[in-house]
Amino acid sequence: MLNSNFLPTPGRSGVFPIVLMLIIAFSGGSANWADEASDIASAKSLSRAFRAVSQRIIPTVVKIKTTTRPQTFRSDSALPGKNRLPGSPFENFFGDQTPGFTPSEAPARSGLGSGVIIDAKGIILTNYHVVEGADEVLVELSDGKQFRAADVKTDEQSDLAVLRIRADHALPAATLGNSDKLEIGDWVLAIGHPFDLDLTVSSGIISGKARVLPTGRRADFLQTDAAINPGNSGGPLVNLDGEVVGINTAIASNSGGYQGVGFAIPANLANWVTKQLVEKGSVERAYLGVRIEEIRAPQAEKLGIDPGKGVLVAEVFPDTPAARAGLRKNDRILKFADHEVQNPRQLQEFVEQTELGTPRTAEIVRDGKPQTVQIVASPLPRNFGLAGTIFQDPKLIVSPTVNELGIKMADLTKADIERLGYAGFKGALIKEVDPDVLAAQAGIRGGMLVMQVEKKAVRSAAEFNKAMKNQSLLKGIMLLVRTPDGGNRLVQLRKP
Repeated sequence: MLNSNFLPTPGRSGVFPIVLMLIIAFSGGSANWADEASDIASAKSLSRAFRAVSQRIIPTVVKIKTTTRPQTFRSDSALPGKNRLPGSPFENFFGDQTPGFTPSEAPARSGLGSGVIIDAKGIILTNYHVVEGADEVLVELSDGKQFRAADVKTDEQSDLAVLRIRADHALPAATLGNSDKLEIGDWVLAIGHPFDLDLTVSSGIISGKARVLPTGRRADFLQTDAAINPGNSGGPLVNLDGEVVGINTAIASNSGGYQGVGFAIPANLANWVTKQLVEKGSVERAYLGVRIEEIRAPQAEKLGIDPGKGVLVAEVFPDTPAARAGLRKNDRILKFADHEVQNPRQLQEFVEQTELGTPRTAEIVRDGKPQTVQIVASPLPRNFGLAGTIFQDPKLIVSPTVNELGIKMADLTKADIERLGYAGFKGALIKEVDPDVLAAQAGIRGGMLVMQVEKKAVRSAAEFNKAMKNQSLLKGIMLLVRTPDGGNRLVQLRKP
């Protein structure tokens, strides 16, 4: 759609002013002309770099189309036109549902995303959320050829997935670069299929690093101002050397479209996850068994250290690698396996990717004295840090019903409101969801805002917990939630 404020092309009457402006612009003498000629040459050089990278990477970028078959519900809660909650605050959500559904059945769904070939034998890297729940995954190459994915391996915690297609010839493949070398201000290109527009390239810079998103439990994201829109998910973020430095994943937007802030999973994490998925079919992470906190400026001043150096051990869980190694509450971890530690997420990444069963040295400070401890990392238990531990906050005794759901709640902060687009709304924020428990199976995700439990409005985590105490999962519990994409949803939680 054209902008109504565009300027018309000048006719005969507009020629003289343009010529005059050109004369004025270049009247500064030969030195100015030389400078401007140099600037033009630099711009053309950058343009050639963009062109070369695009030509190299575009053949490796694929379109991913997914189909999910109709799903049958266990109850009649989705019957079209039936008001399940007459006289309740939810009444307006029922009665005008889309006609044509068969009773107790949701329609088939289709999805669209992008991916990048990383092995000539047909291995493709994309996002987990692109293929999540799909019954059929169709891959379309840049030349229009289509293949059904023969194998799909996923890792929800990093939001990454690996597909395999069976081609009768070697495919063009991209190279995963070293995302740790990226600096803020570096040029990058985002390539994919936004809004089903084939092979679109947008340019921008790395505008931030180590960003934490509520939906990314196991990743520090790269931030870029290269345009990323629906359909770009799973496509590559590429540097000027033609290397994939990130996998485009998410946007921060109040409108659902590009607003200048996009996020990508760093290539180094993608590389590690991909190798595990290809070799083992799943991702095996190591863990220490501690709860750690960032050392902020006031704490650093009290400890006599610079902020950003080390993390504080807030709790050591029993019968874990950390407990066996003798780590204690209030220890400050400075290094792990020769890696300097600056924040909790960084330590988590170092630990998760360490070799299982191999002793690693951690440099700590205890009571002001430097020490070293040997830690043997063990495989991360599936639910560690979720249903088994996150509800041990003594300030909030969580009801058994909430424990059964497998969710972690928090109060909505100003930062959450700005990041998730919840201005003007009140509720309890869902911080984490156990992927194997009831809430996740019902479609609850981190970053959602719970505004009502049945007929009762909630404005905080404590109010949510109180409202859930007398609810029964056998009878079913209805939640009204708001999602970061700007929509409201009704979710029914019920034990099968």
